Amino acid sequence: MKNSKNIIKLGLPKGSLQESTLRLFKKAGYHISVSSRSYYPVFEDMEIESMLIRAQEMARYVEDGHLDCGLTGYDWVQEQNADIVEIAELKYAKEGFRPVRWVVAVPNDSKIKSLKDLQGKRIATELVGFTKRFLKSKGIKAEVDFSWGATEVKPPKLADAIVELTETGSSLRANNLRIVETLIESTTRFIANKKAWQDKWKRRKMENIALLLKGALAAEEKVGLKMNVPDKSFKRVLSLLSAMHSPTVSSLTDKKWYAIDVIIDERTVRDIIPKLKSAGASGIVEYPLNKVIP
Repeated sequence: MKNSKNIIKLGLPKGSLQESTLRLFKKAGYHISVSSRSYYPVFEDMEIESMLIRAQEMARYVEDGHLDCGLTGYDWVQEQNADIVEIAELKYAKEGFRPVRWVVAVPNDSKIKSLKDLQGKRIATELVGFTKRFLKSKGIKAEVDFSWGATEVKPPKLADAIVELTETGSSLRANNLRIVETLIESTTRFIANKKAWQDKWKRRKMENIALLLKGALAAEEKVGLKMNVPDKSFKRVLSLLSAMHSPTVSSLTDKKWYAIDVIIDERTVRDIIPKLKSAGASGIVEYPLNKVIP
């Protein structure tokens, strides 16, 4: 029988963050088996027991100690007003790496132009608790109703405004809504139960998981470049790479040539490779990265 003290009870977000979270764990080196009919993914690491929980509920279960730790959005931590330990911020969402936003949105022809215009209005949202506290802090009294979904279709007949989650704003525009103001930006957070965090073994285990997840995330937008550079082109090539972290330079058997290895942002690769080639670099190899640990 396993020693329960040496087991981490980890909550993984079910829903929109599920696939991106599982991909991140895989890149971090964790092999996970997930059955479509089971809420209990199996880690190859026998010290981790996991459960799929909706992100909206995660902070409450972590705070209560049903889970030692879990991944959820900052927005849902705030919605639950949960008393937890934040281990790490992990900047990823359902579709990319930008933070998601909860925004006040209204029909394009609405007379509501600013937050103060919400006075006495009806607002539909899934983020009820946070929205109420936010409006109260601004001295605004409004009726905030819980929305069970399809929130974008509720104005103007069922609500004057909505507070809705968006990454790009495209869904809001498609429903003829415009954004009045952003209430909160949110990224994924790795959170822990306070009591579990005080346990030396569990804390070390959670810190190690966070280290590997952050390393995998840092590698998502970067690639490695290797190239050979003749002595006569060395300074020109190095000047192109000077804005990045110092590249690794090695001498080749042929003393008139160098090998250069550097990690760069993936979005710059298409611009810099032709310039490196023109500057005299050859044998240029781009390779993917799994983890970047500072």
